[in-house]
Amino acid sequence: MKVPLLDVNAQNLPLESELTAAFTSVLRSGQFIMGPECDALEKEIAAMVECKHGIGCSSGTDAILLALMALGIGPGDEVLVPTFTFFATAGCVARVGATPVFVDACPVCFNIDTKKAAAKITAKTKAIIPVHLFGQAADMDAVMALAKEHNLFVIEDGAQAIGAKYKGKPVGSIGHFGTYSFFPSKNLGGFGDGGFLVANDDALADRARLLRTHGSRPKYYHKFVGGNFRLDPLQAALLRVKLRRYDEYTKQRQANAARYTEKLSALPGVVLADPAHCKCASTQDAALAAAGAKIVLPVPYAHNDHIWNQYTLRVIGEGKRDALKKHLTDNGIGCEVYYPVTMDQQECFAYTSDWARSDCDTAHRLAGEAISIPIFPELTDAQKDAVIARIAAWLA
Repeated sequence: MKVPLLDVNAQNLPLESELTAAFTSVLRSGQFIMGPECDALEKEIAAMVECKHGIGCSSGTDAILLALMALGIGPGDEVLVPTFTFFATAGCVARVGATPVFVDACPVCFNIDTKKAAAKITAKTKAIIPVHLFGQAADMDAVMALAKEHNLFVIEDGAQAIGAKYKGKPVGSIGHFGTYSFFPSKNLGGFGDGGFLVANDDALADRARLLRTHGSRPKYYHKFVGGNFRLDPLQAALLRVKLRRYDEYTKQRQANAARYTEKLSALPGVVLADPAHCKCASTQDAALAAAGAKIVLPVPYAHNDHIWNQYTLRVIGEGKRDALKKHLTDNGIGCEVYYPVTMDQQECFAYTSDWARSDCDTAHRLAGEAISIPIFPELTDAQKDAVIARIAAWLA
């Protein structure tokens, strides 16, 4: 049986009549920039993530860029970013003229190592961007404590984690800004690019709204140099159809993850990541060696509501991850490596100092070990069993 990494049609096509009606409504309205659909989505998303202000954006990347601009971050500033993540986080820092300072990852949850972040703070550091990677919240108590101590802004990159929670608080609602992505592969996937920015501070939200439309208020009178970062009303209308089912999608992903964990953990050489070794690669390595681990399964921390944008394995041993990837691909099982090259190793960031790119050894290892398997809500039991069987065959 072939199993795709993602099947957007399995989710979207059953909604075809509702989606078509939403499209028709926008078409007939003649309102193709901003308008009531955008206003409604902004209110609904803001309420869901418990924020005062919601701002629809043209993409998750532009949401990060808009947050940085609203905070006045630019040339001469440094921003702490995880090195094990998607490019947009660091790329946006560079685009506003600031310097991304790369921070190592936790070997358990893959998120930013706050202890190592603290060691990279200088007088130029203005912000930290924790990424809630793969759908699990970063350690926001530690992030916020660090920010308070050093007077830093916090932008939560929740591109993969809308609806996830940290100690009961929705991710994105804790820092100065929260950002999300509606890229089609995300848990709330749109029909093209789209993103979202949230804030609880009235003045910051107002500045972000101003910058979203070229810094213009009223029309043709420009207080600042902004950008064109608006979410289209057609995307908003279609997303509202899916938003009504978002809790159901999340429960399905969580059920899929639970089945993987139950079945895979019974295989020889497969162990669960141990939260007791969070942020400590050396003790994690010792525990894995003692257990004879070949594959390490992801775990949700007890204080987190994990929404499983990805179910990401660590495959232990030089070249073993790539061998498993080839085996799965050859047998029709979709899989993907997120991410094969860390940000500090990217050619475009070679201009940054050695110090800004130093001490990222755990992330480098994760880049050679991590592989994600299908987790989308519509997976059937037969498809999940096929994935498990192929992994079992590779271990045998």
